[in-house]
Amino acid sequence: MDGNNRSDIKVGAHVKVVQKQDQHSGRLTEGIVRDILTKSGIHPHGIKVRLQDGVVGRVKEILDDRKANSQAK
Repeated sequence: MDGNNRSDIKVGAHVKVVQKQDQHSGRLTEGIVRDILTKSGIHPHGIKVRLQDGVVGRVKEILDDRKANSQAK
């Protein structure tokens, strides 16, 4: 699932984001959503979030919840 719809992203979701400085390379950073920063319902470049470790980026992929739970243990 891509990260263009705000309704698909929940606090605590396991996602991959692209940070501003990594937009040209396409390098993705994986983490757990702490805050959803984009207010609109849809954004063509991905919903902007803050991860639990403080990284801010636009969601490019929402990972399976079961995968997040298995990595958290």
